[in-house]
Amino acid sequence: MDRVERIWVYLSATPLFWLSATLLAYEVGAWVFRRSGQRPLANPVPIAVTILIVLLRATGTPYETYFEGAQFVHFLLGPATVALAVPLHENRARVRQALLPMFAALAAGSATAIVSAVLLARWFGASDETVRSIAPKSATTPIAMAVSEQMGGQPSLTAALVIATGIVGAIIVTPLLDALRIRDWRGRGFSAGVAAHGLGTARAFQVNELAGTFAGIGLALNGVATAILVPILLPWLR
Repeated sequence: MDRVERIWVYLSATPLFWLSATLLAYEVGAWVFRRSGQRPLANPVPIAVTILIVLLRATGTPYETYFEGAQFVHFLLGPATVALAVPLHENRARVRQALLPMFAALAAGSATAIVSAVLLARWFGASDETVRSIAPKSATTPIAMAVSEQMGGQPSLTAALVIATGIVGAIIVTPLLDALRIRDWRGRGFSAGVAAHGLGTARAFQVNELAGTFAGIGLALNGVATAILVPILLPWLR
């Protein structure tokens, strides 16, 4: 047992170990997702997150140690976001045709995400700091954290809320839109991107490339809209 402990101490302190653990956890989630017939409830992201949380808790590993390895995956978020421009360019004609309904949906979706989150938080008796933290939760993480800090919220709490929003959105978006009988891939994708940022976009690409393209547009535009609307709407909602 002493030998095993020494090996574990050595491996757990190596950034490559936690990078490998992150990728392996996601592969497990992807395997479960495929075995389930790609059911939304078996989304690989929450499965991977759960596995990593259990592993970190069981080994007593601080987040800072874990992130030394996971930062390589974090770095790839930038190139992955830029890569969304490729399907956007390929479908630029369809995007131009839908500009007016997209901006109308953006205004309604972004405002609804902010107002509903703030009113629910106040209804449950949340503090002002928590309310300011939850207001930008439907934007992508860097923008949401910046807006939260500017408004006097807790960026770390905002980051957690953004992730939770993305996971819930990625799980419910397909069955919800099916139930609402929305068949247009442009509308399905755009709504996923506006409501559930990166995870919603990833889910949209799993279903249909055109939906993923419009989800990427929704993700980007909602980040801008959230940065503009939160400072305007929050004082009125107090």
